[in-house]
Amino acid sequence: MLDFRLNEEQKMLTETISRYARERVRKVYRDAEEEGEVPEALLRAGWEIGLLPTAMPEDCGGFGEYSTVTGALAFEEFAWGDLAVTLKVMAPNLVAIPMLLCGTEEQKAAYLPQFCEVAPPRMTAALTEPAIQFSPYKLKTTAMRDGDSYILTGTKTFVPLANEADTILVYAAEDGETQAFLVPADSEGLTIGVRNKLMGIHSLPTYLVTLSDVAIPAVNKLGGQDGIDFSLILNHSRVALGAAAVGLARAGFEYARDYAKERVQFGEPIAHRQSIAFMLADMATEVDEARLLVWETAWKLDQGKDATPEATIMKQHVDRMVMQVADRALQILGGYGYIREYPVELWLRNARGFAAFDGLAIV
Repeated sequence: MLDFRLNEEQKMLTETISRYARERVRKVYRDAEEEGEVPEALLRAGWEIGLLPTAMPEDCGGFGEYSTVTGALAFEEFAWGDLAVTLKVMAPNLVAIPMLLCGTEEQKAAYLPQFCEVAPPRMTAALTEPAIQFSPYKLKTTAMRDGDSYILTGTKTFVPLANEADTILVYAAEDGETQAFLVPADSEGLTIGVRNKLMGIHSLPTYLVTLSDVAIPAVNKLGGQDGIDFSLILNHSRVALGAAAVGLARAGFEYARDYAKERVQFGEPIAHRQSIAFMLADMATEVDEARLLVWETAWKLDQGKDATPEATIMKQHVDRMVMQVADRALQILGGYGYIREYPVELWLRNARGFAAFDGLAIV
């Protein structure tokens, strides 16, 4: 039997995040998009909800309640408010979760307590590369062992908050296998390039990062000599992105549904028209289908099982779903959907990015 009931802690968390998204994020997200910057007070309030500290081990100052399912629930609620704000609030996860999943005991003791502080540490991760048909399993960035050091060379893009990071978790190919390395941002040979000019998520600054023979201690390899299980990390990332896509799509569906109920033409709401009603029904069905795929993948990860097939299928489905739902929301609004005074054009632009967002979120 499948049980989709949330426990009391999950109910409290989702209600808290939903209130934050509705009462705070929705009031400023449009201005943040136009200005390219999220208000610091909004970020601080999002961090103070405590999702990441709650997931950290007790001996690191957390509460030891890590759950991928709970994280997926949280990501959906956050992204319902705004995708860029979500990715910025949750940016510390990009280092904390891989560290929790694959770090050595020494690395966990050194880094994880920092994610339980009043303010999050300035850390980010660099996975995506500026390449056609980019594959996270076939990276061009390389890591070569040189005695007690590693030499990293390559170029990364879509690196969130790189301009203010103290540490960057850089994914690189070592003997053809994707591994991760903790690189101080002030390392010689590491250059933070120009801010990416993206189609959407304008209030999340992402940057080009170049590594030219950057030398780091061998102990900075995540997971030590054994390295990481990259498929495990990628699956957790895809759950986060999938949940965020569900949240964005749900926002688009709900807005279009309410608009169709209120928009009157020829003496009746347009929601009464069969073409609109069927479109809304399809949107609702697609959102629910995607959510179940995300939850299934998250549940398998929490059970310690290999969820790679589920994560791959879910990612392909959700990437298509979020685009279709956002596009239909725009169609239902007609000409208004293309006007920036309405949010659906922003949701469509943000939805288009999910196919290229590998490495921007993890839970």
